[in-house]
Amino acid sequence: MKLFSQKDVDKKALKGARICVLGYGSQGRAHALNLKDSGYDVVIGVRKGDSWKKAKKDRLPVALPVDAVKGAELIAMLAPDLAQKDLYESVLGNIKKGATLLFAHGFNIHFKQIKPRKDLDVVLIAPKGPGDLVRRQYEQGRGVPSLIAVFQDASRKGFAKALAYADGIGGTRGGVLKTTFAEETETDLFGEQAVLCGGATELVVKGFETLVEAGYQPEVAYFECMHELKLIVDLLHEGGIWKMHKFISETAKYGDLTRGPRVVNAKTKAEMRKILKEIQQGKFARQWIRENASGRKKYDKMLKNDLDRPIEKVGYALRARMPWLDQAR
Repeated sequence: MKLFSQKDVDKKALKGARICVLGYGSQGRAHALNLKDSGYDVVIGVRKGDSWKKAKKDRLPVALPVDAVKGAELIAMLAPDLAQKDLYESVLGNIKKGATLLFAHGFNIHFKQIKPRKDLDVVLIAPKGPGDLVRRQYEQGRGVPSLIAVFQDASRKGFAKALAYADGIGGTRGGVLKTTFAEETETDLFGEQAVLCGGATELVVKGFETLVEAGYQPEVAYFECMHELKLIVDLLHEGGIWKMHKFISETAKYGDLTRGPRVVNAKTKAEMRKILKEIQQGKFARQWIRENASGRKKYDKMLKNDLDRPIEKVGYALRARMPWLDQAR
């Protein structure tokens, strides 16, 4: 394993280059502002609306995507995954020959939704954190670790340009790890589905429901299963399982070691393998693309049901009494 850092960056790779950022959401805003503060010539490509106004407020030049890509040496595709295919096709005619197309997630390249023009370098810089964190860490002189990959290297300088971009958003401060589009895409989807989003939230909800159904107060169940989760995650993030064990009680440790494997066990891991296989075979991608194309009716219904759960109502009321938390909706 090699982590690339600031000393590995070829400062000439993107010197004087105009960078077009397509999309101004969480990652788009963070990348654009960090690049600007690093001295790059940045232009935002979005449709007129809230994102346009936000970029203007941040004092960044803004244009419609089809105009923003003109003359850009590097185009960062930071719009939502399922909007990228149509966006790429709409601006392709104005992308200069030999430009670099950069992604923060490999979904559309790996699953062949976008088939890039042969003269383009196609690279990936994937910060391992949300856009807000990417921005905050940069402002504090730190950086979020990132993944780097090259899918198509028409210029033979794709890696150098990608690493320079990672440096521009602060990634080289935290370390940049080489990967592939396939590995980044498949592991990212798996982490979201089985552990970070799907797995963690379902574990919390099922724990909450178990306590409430047994007659305990919903508020106490919320504190135990949701509120305190951050305390444990912070310890894990800072120092792994070792640090968690260092700071929890002996009773908690014994319960962890003897009961944890009863909740998350071989059956759970077998289901995780199935989820991973569905990702690797493209089943998840095809299902999500179909759902989006058909109007997202099932998705919208599932999302509404997810947010209507009792734990959300209890949590909202409790968090309202904690003004230091930001739960703006």
